[in-house]
Amino acid sequence: MANPRTAALAEAIVASRPDTDPAAMTAARVALVDFLACALAGSTDPSIAILRTTFGDTPGPAVVIGSDRSADPFLAALLNGHAGHVLDYDDVHASVRGHPTTVIVPALLAALDPEALPSADAFLAAYLVGLETMAHLGRAIGPAHYERGFHATATLGPLGATAAIAHLRGFTAETTAIALGFGATQAAGLRLQFGSDAKPLHAGLAARNGLTAALLAGNGLSGADDCLDGAIGFLQAYGFGEETPERVREGWGAPWQIIRPGLTLKAFPCCTAAHPVAVAGLAFHREGIRDAARATITFPPGGDAALVVRTPRTGIEARFSPEYILAAALVDGAVSIDHFDARPVRADLAALAARVERRHDQAARRLSSDPSTRFVVVEITDAQGRTSHRRIDGLPGLADADDKFRDATADLEALRPVPDRVRTMHDATDLARLLDRLAQPLRP
Repeated sequence: MANPRTAALAEAIVASRPDTDPAAMTAARVALVDFLACALAGSTDPSIAILRTTFGDTPGPAVVIGSDRSADPFLAALLNGHAGHVLDYDDVHASVRGHPTTVIVPALLAALDPEALPSADAFLAAYLVGLETMAHLGRAIGPAHYERGFHATATLGPLGATAAIAHLRGFTAETTAIALGFGATQAAGLRLQFGSDAKPLHAGLAARNGLTAALLAGNGLSGADDCLDGAIGFLQAYGFGEETPERVREGWGAPWQIIRPGLTLKAFPCCTAAHPVAVAGLAFHREGIRDAARATITFPPGGDAALVVRTPRTGIEARFSPEYILAAALVDGAVSIDHFDARPVRADLAALAARVERRHDQAARRLSSDPSTRFVVVEITDAQGRTSHRRIDGLPGLADADDKFRDATADLEALRPVPDRVRTMHDATDLARLLDRLAQPLRP
């Protein structure tokens, strides 16, 4: 066979049955609650109105989360993906080195036929297949892809979304292979956009591109069926010599990637790479350390690749500044949504952040998808020259998203049943009821 890896992946996508794994399905329900919390909170961001104006506020059958104004499927995928990522509060996956759910779920929602809804279980299973695809491609593409400047959410996302829709719609392996090629040829997104509205736009575009890829292939448009094979395939073009194509199918579903290494649900609305810094800062605050004459944050090599901002001007930029995040945690004893809005950063936090230095432990292993390679060491020196240290290994996260959902939706009565509905839904009627709830505006 001329295209063994693409064909093997397509066959896995078609044949997968994650709905027979209760643990995977339970984890998918938790992930969906977490995503909906992020997207509902993000639905009120001013950038959503800009997108509606720019792309044409075209009505249609697809639900727009947090709005009673539905839209055409392509616009809905864009809006929901952007809303889910705009607060940088959505889940992350180590194999992806990015954010899978905010791409895959919006694409799936946009692909639904309101007149012939699938079961809720089928919807969740398709999400799991999309996540598995995105994670395996993330492992196969290697670390240089991200470190050279690509945003994996944007580049791997279209293929994950394509796979999810292909599974949901029951595509053949042949059609799925062509659809993956359409997803791969739309892969784009640069990390230089971190700290701006363009970063969440990456997620929205990836969801829309995945929808486009699946529908084009499903409707019969011809395309290459070997996007993962040969010298100019997706992995080779984007891997910079560090790709390992054999990992595309290695260990597929055994266990599902949502189980191991699993999703990390964010406890803080900022870049994941800075979450250990936030945990350390909050611990110092609880100990009574509220200021620093100077401070250092030590990462493993590559550990701060996503943290592209050192002196943020606004809260949006500050999502990618560990210096600012440490300052907020020390001074306020909190790292909350209010710290990361469009307003200029507070002068006191900016002054403290300017006294924070980054370092890299060159003797440590380079950051990879192996969680044991991730750590930070924070050292605080006070005005009297006394120092305090704290090391945080791995990524902190949430085990349950219910409290996050209540906080993100201001405990709005109409949305209060959503987490329970997600946990208990199984058939098409259950899914229809959930979609009806998601069209509830967060604000009048």
